[in-house]
Amino acid sequence: MNNKIVGVLYKNLIKPALFQLDAEFVHNMVTQIGEGLENRKWPLGFLLPRGEKTIKKNILGLEFESFVGLAAGFDYNGHLAKVMRHVGFGFNTVGTVTAQKYAGNKPPRLARLPRSKSILVNKGFKSDGAEAVAKRLDGKRLEGHLIGISVGSSNVPDVNTINKAIDDYLETFRIFKDKPYVKYFELNISCPNAVMSESFSNLKNFKELVQAVASCGITQPIFVKMPNEIDFDKSDTLVRSALENGIRGFIFSNLVKDRNNQAFDKKEIFRVKDVKGNFSGKPTAENSKRLIKHTRDVFGKNVVIVGCGGIFSADDARERLSAGADLIQLITGMIYEGPQLIGEINKGINQ
Repeated sequence: MNNKIVGVLYKNLIKPALFQLDAEFVHNMVTQIGEGLENRKWPLGFLLPRGEKTIKKNILGLEFESFVGLAAGFDYNGHLAKVMRHVGFGFNTVGTVTAQKYAGNKPPRLARLPRSKSILVNKGFKSDGAEAVAKRLDGKRLEGHLIGISVGSSNVPDVNTINKAIDDYLETFRIFKDKPYVKYFELNISCPNAVMSESFSNLKNFKELVQAVASCGITQPIFVKMPNEIDFDKSDTLVRSALENGIRGFIFSNLVKDRNNQAFDKKEIFRVKDVKGNFSGKPTAENSKRLIKHTRDVFGKNVVIVGCGGIFSADDARERLSAGADLIQLITGMIYEGPQLIGEINKGINQ
């Protein structure tokens, strides 16, 4: 369907109805419908927006047919791995996937802050587990799709030391590294909703992790999902350590914690003052842009940067690319603006 028509329908009819319902319920419903479209079980394929693509670009040996990717955190169990390409995404990340199954943190796990253009997230690496996700993806025909796997450590009680967490990361890498449909990996060290994840933004722990990952025989490119609220010096030490171990990709960045962030509407943030979780969308934008520009200035062509966080328009996307990003990823912008946003960004970047 024409993107303008999809945008009008979404903003004036679909979104107002969906935003009256619980956010996690809507996510689960959209996942079910999306996988139904993929399997042609639902007669709604004509509602998909036209997935306009940009000029192909070779990055780290991968041919990207669009600058825009689906970030980790939306399709965490791989149900939508096939259908997202047809919405216009040039690449899409499944996960974050963990070795062990985890039902997620205590609800509520998702909540909207519309005036802040943000979503409160507290899934905590909710995952069916790596074996189950791999089995699901094995059953899909993913030829021609650029699929990545975001890897995290299982957010379960028995993964409670750095060594156990590293072993847990490695198990997921082992399960997926020889899958022909896995074209890249993301190493998630920065989820503020998972117990062990942030431990790896500590340089000593991070070095141990990337050295272990480097010894696994992984041939696909790896992108490190970086923290949002991190100073330049600390970020630079993590980047250098990754580069020393053959990892050149970096995603700036993950969620924000600081509830005094100037992007928040004060009434909205007060309403969730007792709700656990951290935030996507516009509150992540300024730090993300700063980190992209700084990292490009310091490391030049030695790094590949994915700009993630607070992208709601083609102008936002161009701003990240101008700051030094090679690619961009989004989720929250699609939720607020509609699935036609991907095509609009692709078209806008080409102009």
